[in-house]
Amino acid sequence: MSDLKKYIAKRKESDSEFAKDFDDGYQAFKIGAVLKQVRESSGLTQEQLAKKLHTKKSAISRIENHAEDIRLSTLEKFAQVLGRKLEVSIK
Repeated sequence: MSDLKKYIAKRKESDSEFAKDFDDGYQAFKIGAVLKQVRESSGLTQEQLAKKLHTKKSAISRIENHAEDIRLSTLEKFAQVLGRKLEVSIK
């Protein structure tokens, strides 16, 4: 187990407020991080992607940094413009 995972586990045990909100916050962060990684690996800037999605650079930044409330249709458009396929799973 990594030091980060150990810290998170210990913090969850000692801080119920942290534990309550951690998983949701982490999932939102992870979605934004994945979207940013895919955009960068496609060789596009936020501005270039925004033009392809008919939106503003600030909207792309918001999606990548605060993806907690992103719509499925937006994710589908994002993936399509980047030549990717969106897969959703429930575990």
